Amino acid sequence: MTAPLRINEALLIANHAFKPFQCVAWAPQDGNGVLNLTVIDRTNSHIGRKQIPSSAYSDPAQLEQLLLQARTELSKEGHLLQSWSMPD
Repeated sequence: MTAPLRINEALLIANHAFKPFQCVAWAPQDGNGVLNLTVIDRTNSHIGRKQIPSSAYSDPAQLEQLLLQARTELSKEGHLLQSWSMPD
């Protein structure tokens, strides 16, 4: 079984998943455990948003599925992403 991810690891993985776009990720300090992702294009326009609960971002398999889903949504909207796979 794969070890749970820490939030910093999930943030780094999410950042790489949306290249060449920038992924801004943060966790509110209110302790609710949600990871917020915003994907920004080169003109600083928000092109995608996703909220990931801690139960999902700490599980590598769930995080991978959510990131792949978000990538698919961006691709369907015409945004060309670099190839990406979940790190081992």
